[in-house]
Amino acid sequence: MKNISILGATGSVGTQALEVIGSNPDLYKVLALTAQSNTDLLIEQGLKFNPVLVVITDESKYAKVKAALSGTGIKVLAGEEALCEAAALDEVHLVLTALVGSVGLRPTIEAINAGKDIALANKETLVVAGDLITRLAKEKGVKIVPVDSEHSAIFQCLVGENNHTVEKIYLTASGGPFRGKDHSFLMGVTKAEALKHPNWVMGAKITIDSASLMNKGLEVIEAKWLFGLEADQIDVIVHPQSIVHSLVQFNDGSMKAQMGLPDMKLPIHYALAYPDRISSNFKRFNFIDYPELNFYQADSKTFRNLDLAYTALRKGGNMPCIINAANEVVVGAFLQDRIGFLQMSDVIEVCMDNIGFIESPSLNNYLETDQYTRILADQLVTK
Repeated sequence: MKNISILGATGSVGTQALEVIGSNPDLYKVLALTAQSNTDLLIEQGLKFNPVLVVITDESKYAKVKAALSGTGIKVLAGEEALCEAAALDEVHLVLTALVGSVGLRPTIEAINAGKDIALANKETLVVAGDLITRLAKEKGVKIVPVDSEHSAIFQCLVGENNHTVEKIYLTASGGPFRGKDHSFLMGVTKAEALKHPNWVMGAKITIDSASLMNKGLEVIEAKWLFGLEADQIDVIVHPQSIVHSLVQFNDGSMKAQMGLPDMKLPIHYALAYPDRISSNFKRFNFIDYPELNFYQADSKTFRNLDLAYTALRKGGNMPCIINAANEVVVGAFLQDRIGFLQMSDVIEVCMDNIGFIESPSLNNYLETDQYTRILADQLVTK
């Protein structure tokens, strides 16, 4: 029986993880559930899975959750500090970090310090502070198993291999709803159009990131830290069908690919069970249904976020932290109709040029960089 804490239980990854757990009650026990503000779903999950701890980050909603779970024996806490308690519970074996954005950084650090293995669905943690996180995990003997479909694919391809034999990896991208569109088209796209992802059902933030290719840019940075690679060893190819989730090319010229239907429950299922591989009743891929699988070069000139992410990766230091914070601000602004689709890249680039660069940042440096970047990005959006 593996005891699990889920940070971000009411989001897309969190809810699908609970589906996987609910289908395997003899293998998993939920000990902690957290949510930002979705009280109704969090209460429903708490009553169904009966964890030890439930956390609602929005403190104004604490009373509602506390009242609904009274008499169950479930401890209810509120606020961001409580996320760290949920991440470090004594009896927990695995922490699924499914929070959205850099808010996942501190709880992940607390979980690693407590010796908990990490199922990582919060890519921003490694984007913001990849050097710090990977060094700490190595020091504490903690495993980080990626949940993103692309990184899970690479991880699975590397099982049984020596990492030093990796020549290159290819992260696949669906291309999102605007694949093949040009600059003039993108000038007028709406929030509703950007939220129509062709293959995946995800939260609003990651869906917009996919439309702008920033999601792929963040994944490039995440891959550097997960697999110990340099920027020129990581490439992005557009694969509209989302069947080949990613590929590894080795130094002898051979390649491995991990394939399957576009269903996030597959990488979640793998990460929760690792190092075992357990059976599932998920729908199986049939080659006859996909007579063609297509691959194209990613257009980083039109979708500038991908190029900005590579620039940040090569620069290093706190630069990836800067693009992540700026991106979170501009995506929020775009979803509020305060900024145009293409203007998001403009704001991010100005932040990269104007926030002070730190070559070897500490945790406090990362936190300050995040704060200063958000202030500047919001000022630029307002202007």
